[in-house]
Amino acid sequence: MKKTENQRLDMLNLGAGGLLLILLLLANACTSPKEKFIEDNVAFAQMQLDAALNAMKEDSVVRKFPRSVKTDGSIVYVGPYDWTSGFFPGSLWYLYELNGDVRWQQEASRTTEWLDKIQYYTGNHDVGFMINCSYGNALRLTGNAAYQQVLINAAESLSTRFSPVTGVIKSWGGGKTRDGHVWQYPVIIDNMMNLELLFKASELSGNDKYRNIAIQHANTTIENHFREDYSSYHVLDYDTITGEVRGRYTHQGYSHESSWARGQAWGLYGFTLTHRATGDEKYLKQAESIADYIINHPNLPDDRVPLWDYHVKDDAYAPSWVAEMPQQEEPSRDASAAAITCSALFELSQVSDKGDVYYAFAKELLQNLSAHYRSVNNPYFILEHSVGYLAANSEVDVPLNYADYYFLEALLRFKQLNK
Repeated sequence: MKKTENQRLDMLNLGAGGLLLILLLLANACTSPKEKFIEDNVAFAQMQLDAALNAMKEDSVVRKFPRSVKTDGSIVYVGPYDWTSGFFPGSLWYLYELNGDVRWQQEASRTTEWLDKIQYYTGNHDVGFMINCSYGNALRLTGNAAYQQVLINAAESLSTRFSPVTGVIKSWGGGKTRDGHVWQYPVIIDNMMNLELLFKASELSGNDKYRNIAIQHANTTIENHFREDYSSYHVLDYDTITGEVRGRYTHQGYSHESSWARGQAWGLYGFTLTHRATGDEKYLKQAESIADYIINHPNLPDDRVPLWDYHVKDDAYAPSWVAEMPQQEEPSRDASAAAITCSALFELSQVSDKGDVYYAFAKELLQNLSAHYRSVNNPYFILEHSVGYLAANSEVDVPLNYADYYFLEALLRFKQLNK
């Protein structure tokens, strides 16, 4: 139907504001559901992390990072030597990458440089988490040449914990299990995540030492750390003289033979990144096998967010210390394990023959985390309902900064796969 002269005049009389409104409405109508999903989660993340930054100023926090919350809802802060210290600046880098706002780059740079001294830290294996999530993303997004040497120095520090006798990087200085086994040379599945720093350092320095250590650690982990069904032990203890395995245990899981959910996620992510760095198909096969274990586990809840341990409801797996553990009518979920799994599966989906299955699972998991696990009880973190160390009643059903980091990474990967 043709417009009348009056209708045409009415449109002209809208003025600049009215025309802008029409253009915004048209633009919104053209936005896809995926784009809206991404924009909504980025906006929510900005609101939460902006509140965290403001709280840090109000609390007069000096070079400390939000890790979780106390029972009263206030923030738990940690210093640079805490294993989670790199995740908060890393989340700020991902926000900058997601929205391009230079303010987030400035905050990310400022908090990243609080970790400068960690490049020389040899106290545990977590230097990979601490430096790669912060300085690694900083280098990738800014190209600042000064950051290259930080990564190389950190890799050198991490490499001091490698033993050619055991063929793996030592995780902790010592300790023992809840039922009294004293460790000589403990190595945890989490350690696979620190190999990315070593691979990057070899690329930056031209020194294959770091790469070779990473490959040997990955090979020894494949050989010793997994059961036949590709579930993972949490802690392996090696003999420092012979290099043989002294025992296989848990520390944060339900029992020695159960499958700790975040441990499964660390293994999946770690072997996916090792395949990326090497192109070796055996690491791809390992990652696929771990992914299949997670996706097809009979105890996986309908929303795909796992219980904190896959066997916590199975009486056959009850540990000798079960009476000392916090009692729960319904076991807690672990959103952090879900976020790590989600991010890893998006990457794995691009290199695997089973990519469609992995992508669909990751997409569903990301949507469920967004719909049901975003924070409603605190204004500082993106996700709630994670578990740190339930057996010690530590960080049970709380937000955790590493859950936020891997959620944002998964969101970024989802965005990149759907440009």
